[in-house]
Amino acid sequence: MLLAVDTGGTKTLVTGFSHDGQPGDTYRFETPKDPDKYLSTLTEAIKAHFPDRAFDGVVIAVPGTVRDNKAIWCGNLGWSNLDIAAAIKPVVGCPVWLENDANLAGLAETRSLSEIPLLSLYVTVSTGIGTGIITNGQISPELSLSEGGRAILEYKGVPQEWEQFASGRAFKAAYGKYASEIRDKQTWDEIATKISCGMLFLIPTLQPQVVIIGGSIGTYFDQYSAQLRNLVRSQLPTPVSMPEMRQAAHPEEAVLYGCYYYGNDRLA
Repeated sequence: MLLAVDTGGTKTLVTGFSHDGQPGDTYRFETPKDPDKYLSTLTEAIKAHFPDRAFDGVVIAVPGTVRDNKAIWCGNLGWSNLDIAAAIKPVVGCPVWLENDANLAGLAETRSLSEIPLLSLYVTVSTGIGTGIITNGQISPELSLSEGGRAILEYKGVPQEWEQFASGRAFKAAYGKYASEIRDKQTWDEIATKISCGMLFLIPTLQPQVVIIGGSIGTYFDQYSAQLRNLVRSQLPTPVSMPEMRQAAHPEEAVLYGCYYYGNDRLA
């Protein structure tokens, strides 16, 4: 069994995958901001829900930068230099791998396509914005530390990070509503405009064949997809090709599936 842990900015999901890629029950808890509390809560969840702990490997996704199998920086949680693998390995008794959550989601969503593109860009719009760059169906090692959501863009005359004005947290602050509560087209058109700002930076830079949008805001892709496509298509410079833009097949579960694919590749 492969254990998959999706550590998000607000919640953490834990599930086990059988050898044929089928997930079991998914357990969740609110992600503690205190790193010691996170480690103890995760440990307790593993012991409670997987008493046999017959794992072949564990893959832990984190919303931030991973280097040398450590969470170097997770801005939305305030973590730095957190060695989750070292803390969890005595509990699970098997290899433990960390990876960025958007990279893992991008891996899963790309592998689910009927044809694997040369380069696909996964964008998760959730508490913050994360990006995963997948080349030939693998997490690009050269670009695995990329943080597209932290790109500095000018919006309304002010240089700021993309996720400061185009993330789920930013939308809640701007409109006083969660995505599930937004009904009017004007608001969704504004959201499309804000998301397009980052796309118009990343698409010419990377020139992906496919852009996949996931996360909690990705769940509502049908509400803003037409406007987003129109904005991007009309403003892309020549000769940059308009990529296919699609909703994630599993907008909120993609990270867990990515954990499975990544762990399976590491064990092969």
